[in-house]
Amino acid sequence: MKMNGITWLVSYPKSGNTWFRVFLANLQEEKKSPAEINRLNRTLIASARPIFDDTVGFESSDLTADEIDSLRPEIYEHIACNSEETQFMKVHDAYTYITDDTPLFPSKASCGAIYLMRNPLDVAVSLAHHSGWDYSQSIRNMADDQAAFCRNQKRLHNKLKQKLLSWSHHVLSWMEAPGIDVCFLRYEDMKQKPLETFEKAVKFLEFDYGRDKIQKAIDLSSFEELQRQEKENGFREKNAITELFFRKGKVGSWREELNDKQVKQIISDHGAVMRRYGYLDVNNEVIF
Repeated sequence: MKMNGITWLVSYPKSGNTWFRVFLANLQEEKKSPAEINRLNRTLIASARPIFDDTVGFESSDLTADEIDSLRPEIYEHIACNSEETQFMKVHDAYTYITDDTPLFPSKASCGAIYLMRNPLDVAVSLAHHSGWDYSQSIRNMADDQAAFCRNQKRLHNKLKQKLLSWSHHVLSWMEAPGIDVCFLRYEDMKQKPLETFEKAVKFLEFDYGRDKIQKAIDLSSFEELQRQEKENGFREKNAITELFFRKGKVGSWREELNDKQVKQIISDHGAVMRRYGYLDVNNEVIF
């Protein structure tokens, strides 16, 4: 992996991206106390307006969403070319193209990508709470290839528009992204076998950290610690309409929340990808 450039930390929303960023901060800072969730300065956010505005030298609010997208690849290339070491960028966008041969995330700016994947049944529940939707609306949006964050042009969002596509097509867009080496981590593995899973990411990043330091970073990044910090100090990345960003973080919470019809709809929408990545067995039974 080349040292200068951008490593994309990619996920469909509510799939463990922020948790991984906290782990990364705890790993690199090597402090005795946990990294602050409101100071994740080692990770840039690809859709952040200030990054766009500062790089191009004028306000993104003066442009349309399409005009902004046309400039984003050049911005990422500029950041990559002017970085002496790897820059980490959080991404919720699907891997899409500005023109037939111009991807939003250019390979020549990329060191690689870590794709964080979560059971779409649990994503549907978490995303509903995050966005203020009911579960049926969350399920519909996850099946919509026109889905996007910050798409309402009648108001100025604090982030740029992010094209999500459907959950399935979001996964496939990145897992099949040409010219970018992708390491994928399942949220469920991060919870159930954390040392092995986070160690896989550390090796992919070619970091020289031993198992003891990786385990310490995992311990400092526990969900209970994230909840404690949010309750004490809030979390600046939280959607204003939701009470908590770090709500439950459980594997399999969909079993307590979704009805049979909703479960069948998600499996109908995403069964092929769920099966490919270990969320359904050969009998179409949900594994997690």
